[in-house]
Amino acid sequence: MTNIALFGAAGVIGQSIAAAIRANGRPYRVVGRTEASLRKAFGNDPLAEIVTWNPDSPASVKAAATGIETLIYVVGVDYTKFALHPEVMRKTLAGAVAAGVKNIVLIGTVYPYGRPETRMVREDHPREPQTFKGRMRKAQEDLVMQAHADGHIRATVLRLADFYGPGVEGSYLYSAAKAAVQGGVADMVGPIDLPHEFCFVPDVGPVVAKLVNTPAAFGRIWNFAGAGVTTQRELVSEMERQTGRKLKLRVAGKTMLRLVGLFVPMMRELVEMHYLITDPVIMDDSALQRLIGPLHKTPYAEGIRQTLAAMTDGRIVESVALPSHP
Repeated sequence: MTNIALFGAAGVIGQSIAAAIRANGRPYRVVGRTEASLRKAFGNDPLAEIVTWNPDSPASVKAAATGIETLIYVVGVDYTKFALHPEVMRKTLAGAVAAGVKNIVLIGTVYPYGRPETRMVREDHPREPQTFKGRMRKAQEDLVMQAHADGHIRATVLRLADFYGPGVEGSYLYSAAKAAVQGGVADMVGPIDLPHEFCFVPDVGPVVAKLVNTPAAFGRIWNFAGAGVTTQRELVSEMERQTGRKLKLRVAGKTMLRLVGLFVPMMRELVEMHYLITDPVIMDDSALQRLIGPLHKTPYAEGIRQTLAAMTDGRIVESVALPSHP
């Protein structure tokens, strides 16, 4: 019986979670806006039930959630339309509650924290986002946790660090990985020598699979940090070591992002989030480790190896570099 659904399943995080559910032999439902993208990702999996939805239709939302016990939410919106985040979440919650869904897991980001006030950021760090995108993500979290407080549904949030890995196009590291395989110039957002952390996408799924089966996870927000503090420069050096290719870098700071943004709207959207480069949010996920046990985190060298291997296999597409958040 299918009792778990992934809303927004076709993205890289959704596929990572689906792989972990599949590994446990559990049937699951994948929900997305277009059947073609779902069939491309899950059409060969007999455990996957494919369902399309229209987030603007209450009947569609309810139908997509009917018969489901746990809803895992990884729905993305266009980076230029962040105001949709709380709006879509509000409609999803209403449909899920009407359908009798018992649990919801929101895969979140570091945006609601705003600028870090401590070297390591725990879940009890103030949520004081100074950016519009941060406020929209905070509003999304507030809706989920208020629904839990009101007794409508059991809810939890898993906040992720920036991520990278096979198939991840919207990563600070994507252009460098592409250049390492194909040659050319790597466009990066800098400075690239400051501390940062990255989460390897395939590591996310097993954590979520454990969370949904841990009753104590609900009613709280959790951090899942990267595989340690590093820098973009160090990861570029690792790519060079593995490929034997010296990379040509073109690093854009905040001023350059503003200039490029005059012609490329997506790049303009990176300006307000540039503090994540200069004042990075380095998360403490010790609470999550106490909850579900040791967290597997792929070492950066191995993560880079797998990322480059996937690109070498021909899975490279043209993309504008974006912050790697769900």
